[in-house]
Amino acid sequence: MILTGEEIKAQLGKNIVIDPFDPAMLNPNSYNLHLHDELLVYEEIVLDVKRPNRFRRHLIPPEGFVMQPRQLYLGRTVERTETHNLVPMLEGRSSIGRLGLFVHVTAGVGDVGFCGYWTLELYAVHPIRIYAGLPICQIIYQTLLGEISEYRTGKYQNNQDIQPSLLFKELQSPLKDPQMRLAFGQETSE
Repeated sequence: MILTGEEIKAQLGKNIVIDPFDPAMLNPNSYNLHLHDELLVYEEIVLDVKRPNRFRRHLIPPEGFVMQPRQLYLGRTVERTETHNLVPMLEGRSSIGRLGLFVHVTAGVGDVGFCGYWTLELYAVHPIRIYAGLPICQIIYQTLLGEISEYRTGKYQNNQDIQPSLLFKELQSPLKDPQMRLAFGQETSE
């Protein structure tokens, strides 16, 4: 079940932290989050999942930043969130989508126990000018059924900045499944 805006407010300081919190951003069943003033853009021509990829930072100036089509931008929320005993979910706002900006292209379901800033995968259909502080997405909270096991450590937990893909860290660890080792070109002893 999705929490109402009033229930989100009631859970603040208990199972939900949104910092900073502005009551004006509370919706009937979500809370609007804002775009921070920096973007990351990968510099590689071909991205490689098995290693870190180079990127550069762009500051969003007061007059705005024009995002170009066919370019992935990584941004982050101004707000730091913390969620316990609930599932946080992130969605783009419909007003932003109607302008042709895809927000949080994938992985909209957060982990129970996630603490940090949300990295946003941003993709524009056509050139669009954006601004720091733009209410760009909304966080939704759902209840859980069953025993809860919280996300405590991991690649993105307790982050302080925009997080480029850290998938390569998973791929550096030894793969236990022989089928997966073969899929990744690793010899098996079986």
